[in-house]
Amino acid sequence: MCKFITVALAAMITSFSVSAQTKITPDEAAKHIGDSVIVCGKIFGGRYFDKGENKITLLNMGAAYPQSPLTIVIEEAGRKNFTLKPEEFYTDKEVCISGVIKEFKGKPQIIVAKEADIVVKK
Repeated sequence: MCKFITVALAAMITSFSVSAQTKITPDEAAKHIGDSVIVCGKIFGGRYFDKGENKITLLNMGAAYPQSPLTIVIEEAGRKNFTLKPEEFYTDKEVCISGVIKEFKGKPQIIVAKEADIVVKK
């Protein structure tokens, strides 16, 4: 019985550690392509590209464009889930963002689909 409890406890601890997201800085993003993370840092600026077929919002985290180590991407469908203009509201704020880091043209990015994925730090 004691052995069963030990095995069950070990399995439970393992499942919690596997599902937990790693907390990183924007400068560490390139080392975590494909990982689900929480990244915290300052948004240095952003831009809404409203012309053309693919309307997107880009937020520069960690530094101003083009030195930004991480780009936050909000696609048009996701932008509708925000109450304020993200490129204005989040600029100069410290935030934490949860999501999967992907690579686009050699640079790390996180695609955000809803406002709840971006938390402003106090």
